[in-house]
Amino acid sequence: MFKNARDKEASAADAGYLARYDAASLAATSRIIARYSSSFSLATRLLGGQVRQDIRSLYAVVRIADEIVDGTAGAAGLKRSQVAEYLDSYEQAVLAAPRLRFHANPVLHAYAISARRCGFRDEHMRAFFSSMRRDLTQDTYAEDDFAAYVYGSAEVIGLLCLDAFLAGKKLRPGRRAFLEDGAQRLGAAFQKINFLRDLAEDREILGRSYFPGLATQELDEENKEALIADIRSDLVVARAATGYLPLRARVGVNLATELFSELAERLAEVPAAEISLRRVRVPAAHKALLIAPALFHSFFPGFSPQPQK
Repeated sequence: MFKNARDKEASAADAGYLARYDAASLAATSRIIARYSSSFSLATRLLGGQVRQDIRSLYAVVRIADEIVDGTAGAAGLKRSQVAEYLDSYEQAVLAAPRLRFHANPVLHAYAISARRCGFRDEHMRAFFSSMRRDLTQDTYAEDDFAAYVYGSAEVIGLLCLDAFLAGKKLRPGRRAFLEDGAQRLGAAFQKINFLRDLAEDREILGRSYFPGLATQELDEENKEALIADIRSDLVVARAATGYLPLRARVGVNLATELFSELAERLAEVPAAEISLRRVRVPAAHKALLIAPALFHSFFPGFSPQPQK
C-alpha cells in the first residue's frame, strides 16, 4: 500500500515537472513570434486557446529555420557549408521531435506537443526544409522552380496550420480538399506579398530574386500589376475557404488575411520604382483597425464558391 502511494506521489510530481516545462516552452514560442512578426503575433491572439498554442509552436520552428538560412547563422561566423550542415541537423531534429516527450530545446519541445496532437506530416516538413535548402544555393527562379519554392516555403505551412485548425475533426473528403486548396492559396498569397514587400532587401542584402524574370530587370508597373493580380486571385480563393473553418480558427485567419491584404493594396498604390527602394509597411495603428472587419467576416462569412460534395 505504501509503495503504491509513493508511486502515485512520484507520478504526480513527474506530471507537475512536465506541465511546468510544457508551459515554459509554449511561452518561449510566443516571445519568438512577438519579436519577429507583429502582424502574425496580433493575428494569433484571436485564435482559440489550444489552436493558438499549436500555431505559435509551428511558427517558432519555421522561424528558426529562416534564421539559419537568412543571415543570422552567417552573422555568427558560420560558413556556407556549416550553415547547410546546421540546417540538415535541424531538419532531422524537427522530424524526430514528435517521438520524444522531452527536449532540451524549448521550441522543439513545444513543437513536438503540437505535432503529436495535430498530426503534422513529415512530408510537409520535408518540403519546407527543401525550400529552405534552396536559399543556400539558388539565387534566381524560373517558373517551375518558383512554384516549387512557394509550395515548400508557404503552401505546406498553410496545410500544417489547417491540420491544427481541424485537429480531432472529421470532414468529408470534398470539404477537406476545398479547405486544403484555400490553405495553400492563402500561404502562397502571404509569401508573394512578402517577396514583393522585401524586394529591395532580398536583392541588395541576401542577393536573391524570387519572382521569375525580375533577376535581370527592374520591377515596372506592368509586372507589378500582374503580381498584384495573382495575389488577389489567391486571396479570393482563400477567403471562400476560410468561411468553413471552425470559429476558433476563423477569426485569427481572417485578421491575418486582412493584414496581408492591406499590405498588398498599399503595394499596389506605391510606384514600382519605389518598391525596389524601400519597405512598404502597414502602420501599427491601422493594424488595430482591421480587427473589426476580421470579426465581421468571421461571424458573417461569405460562402462562395461552394465546396464539392
